[in-house]
Amino acid sequence: MEIYKKQTLAETFSVYFDRRMIKILLLGAISGFPWVIIGSSLSLWLKEDGLSRSTIGWAGLIFAVYAFNYLWAPIVDRIKIPWLTKKLGHRRGWIVTMQTIILLSLVCWSLVNPTANLTLVISIGLIIAIASATQDITVDALRIEQIGETEGKAMQAGAAMAVVGWWTGYKLGGMVALNTAEFLQNSGFENYWQLTFLVLGIFIIICNIGLMFINEPQPTDRTEIQRQNDKIIQDKIGKSNFITKIIAWLTGTVIGPVVSFFKKNGFNVAIAILGFVFLFKIGEAFLGRMSVIFYKEIGFTKSDIALYSKGLGWITTVIFTLLGGLFAIRSGVIKAMFLSGILMAATNLLFSLLAWSGKSEWLFAIAVIFDDMAAAFATVAFVAFISMLVDRTYTATQYALLASIGTAGRTTLASSSGALVDWLNGDWGIFFIITAVMVIPSLIFLYLIKDKLNLND
Repeated sequence: MEIYKKQTLAETFSVYFDRRMIKILLLGAISGFPWVIIGSSLSLWLKEDGLSRSTIGWAGLIFAVYAFNYLWAPIVDRIKIPWLTKKLGHRRGWIVTMQTIILLSLVCWSLVNPTANLTLVISIGLIIAIASATQDITVDALRIEQIGETEGKAMQAGAAMAVVGWWTGYKLGGMVALNTAEFLQNSGFENYWQLTFLVLGIFIIICNIGLMFINEPQPTDRTEIQRQNDKIIQDKIGKSNFITKIIAWLTGTVIGPVVSFFKKNGFNVAIAILGFVFLFKIGEAFLGRMSVIFYKEIGFTKSDIALYSKGLGWITTVIFTLLGGLFAIRSGVIKAMFLSGILMAATNLLFSLLAWSGKSEWLFAIAVIFDDMAAAFATVAFVAFISMLVDRTYTATQYALLASIGTAGRTTLASSSGALVDWLNGDWGIFFIITAVMVIPSLIFLYLIKDKLNLND
């Protein structure tokens, strides 16, 4: 009979001191930073140029590309970038290419007036979103490949560090954006947002420099298995020529990851997983899309938002993401998902209280702290959950597929958030109550499959 000793809290926490976690932290920051640009920065830019809540909400449809990046994830998984792949590696070559596109887009934004050229502004924002979504495909793959397939605890710790990195890029990037915009506005610059985007471009360059310190594992096994799968498909076609090789490659690239996912989990469980992933964070997305507009309407300044929502929120997020990672390691990722779902619903109600009480800095701080705590728990559990589901033969494609489905719920449905507030005649309190109950269907899906999932937890 074998006796297993439960790890102490200190032993569990020690996994965060693995040197790979610093690399994962940086990858998370690279992934989170573009959301500052097309999220709160774009929303406030349009708001301060006089555009309506509904227009700003619908402009958020550019986030929908994150819901569909799985469509080109197979290409990112297999196509090499000329010269850059040889010099930097397959994953890093793709990341640098997308970062360059984002940087050039920021330069273009710095030359545009949104009131006179709204279509152009949104089009450039769409380009940034596409580049960011494409970058996320390979960032997530590189992050997962830093950790061995059987290192369940390290994978959950890595998920926590990735989330800390993402929120670091998003929150601290947001602080820089908001404070820079307010400083330039108070200094008398009429085009203060355009100049702010140039400042944000500097951070893109810094991220690329940091990326050079992340090693990329050599994908010999993955490449060989993909080649074997292509050959199996080609043999079934029967003939061996240029056309059949192309068909086999396309079939293996696009269909292979999907077949692998359903084969591993079974059809019914796989469908339930997809339903849960789609629905889990919709309420959070509705709140997040309109939060900065809500703060502005009840009287908070850009510097207030930067301090409470970005600065204070970042500290809270880092602390509770690490604690959430520990909880997932010690209690299991499924329990962590249930707890975080309940927390998300409960904390959204604090914003209803803030809406009904009016401007209150202490209540604002409390709402932000608890909301970020819940978001941190939810995100680390969610990232760990889908990271454990992927087949390493198709890392980028399967993770992108699952992440895209999750994003689909948050972006396509949440784009109507502004219209919902308008339909409620600006009743923010009711709006936040509605966002609280949105998590319930996803938890029902999770309850139905919790005993059927095979995770290395």
